[in-house]
Amino acid sequence: MTTLKSAEELQRLRESNRLVAEVMQNLLEMVEPSISTLDLDAEADRLIRERGAIPAFKGYRDYPNTICASVNEQVVHGIPSSRKLREGDLVSIDVGVRYRDFYGDMCRTVPVGKISAAAERQIQTARICLSEACNKAVVGNRLGDICMTIEAIAHRNGYEVVRDYVGHGIGRRLHEDPQIPNFGIPRPNIRLRPGLVLAIEPMLNAGNWEVERLSDEWTVITKDRKLSVHFEDVVAVTEDGPEILTRVD
Repeated sequence: MTTLKSAEELQRLRESNRLVAEVMQNLLEMVEPSISTLDLDAEADRLIRERGAIPAFKGYRDYPNTICASVNEQVVHGIPSSRKLREGDLVSIDVGVRYRDFYGDMCRTVPVGKISAAAERQIQTARICLSEACNKAVVGNRLGDICMTIEAIAHRNGYEVVRDYVGHGIGRRLHEDPQIPNFGIPRPNIRLRPGLVLAIEPMLNAGNWEVERLSDEWTVITKDRKLSVHFEDVVAVTEDGPEILTRVD
């Protein structure tokens, strides 16, 4: 069931998502060749707890770490390890927190050193998908307007959207209704109303949309092993327009 947030609940969500954005900013500044994703994980855990929050992912359905760190063909849910990032890699860092009983959640894909022009274009396209999708979080629009915007921009630029994993509502639980696919959904679908808070997360593949899960039971990769990028912001639908609760750039 989709829940609308009160003014007090929205303020709590502002706090939790501002916190997760601050942690993300610190992690992005650490990304460089030779750092391991486990180093990023340890720093995220320290920063989150230092701020009086709890890592949202650690222990969630038995997930073992604080962040998800997905490299190159890894789409989502990559488990941090001692693997060193290398020049030319892409790394998607997904961070979640619980603070004062409310959740924050965001993801960014960033380059490790110098990357190819093709990889840079894929990142920039995903950024545009996210920005334009958030702009559709307007009272009176339908959920499908967000979904179709992501798919249209991706396809126009030659990318496929992941179909097996989606965005979601967020609040007192990390994952709430509604689900937010990155592709067009049939009408009728819900009208956007003030108080709805959404985690919008385009995932764009350089090849086809198909994915598979590795034997660790978490890491999801592109089936054709081509690059994938992932961005996520939390946005509130308000009478004054979309309010993005997560910001690092």
